[in-house]
Amino acid sequence: MNKTGTLFLIPTILAEGTADQVISPQVKDTVRHLNYFIVENLRTARRYVKSICPELVIEQLTFVQVDKDATPAQVQASLKPVLEGKDAGIISEAGCPGIADPGAEVVKFAHQKGIKVVPFAGPSAILLSLMGSGFNGQRFAFHGYLPIEKGPRLQALRQLEKEMQQRDQTQIFMETPYRNNKLLEDLVQTLSGSTRLCIAANITSPTHELIQTKTISDWKRKLPDLHKQPAVFLIYK
Repeated sequence: MNKTGTLFLIPTILAEGTADQVISPQVKDTVRHLNYFIVENLRTARRYVKSICPELVIEQLTFVQVDKDATPAQVQASLKPVLEGKDAGIISEAGCPGIADPGAEVVKFAHQKGIKVVPFAGPSAILLSLMGSGFNGQRFAFHGYLPIEKGPRLQALRQLEKEMQQRDQTQIFMETPYRNNKLLEDLVQTLSGSTRLCIAANITSPTHELIQTKTISDWKRKLPDLHKQPAVFLIYK
């Protein structure tokens, strides 16, 4: 029976042009020796691999897309070469594979099949925003995207604030960038004035990064324009 390959979890950048600052030599050395990648987005992944290892010929590499709509059969098929002995890298569209990312399904199946999984440290918008918030880093919960419809979204915000109080727990969530400003308006209109809100936008960007914590009352005086800017929102008492 063939020895299975290794599945490497390859972190990628959050902000354009930051690979030299946030991606370790260990990650680049690993990518340099891989020719099979399981990725969330083909175009993004190809461009990223070329940016950190320009000597690689992209046409000689294999990229298989496994996104949020992938079926279990597609997830399993993506690991067939690894089961046959080939090493592979998982690449998210941004940040760390498996953290709020469909790559988690690939990793789950890899463990079921006894494939060795090797994660590398890299930029995670969720963890970096929590680090920079000044909020409770012992107890926290990430909720992904909130409901789009206004009624359910306001209800979700009230529930998060309630859980924050009852569990002494930082609540973390995000929004599609073009709906950020609308979410901000809902936050300041719905939450208690004493609740603290951290806005973490364009994380790791050398010129546009914003990580700022204020009470809802203070944010009401002036809200930042976050239209089409990647952002993470955190609330805590």
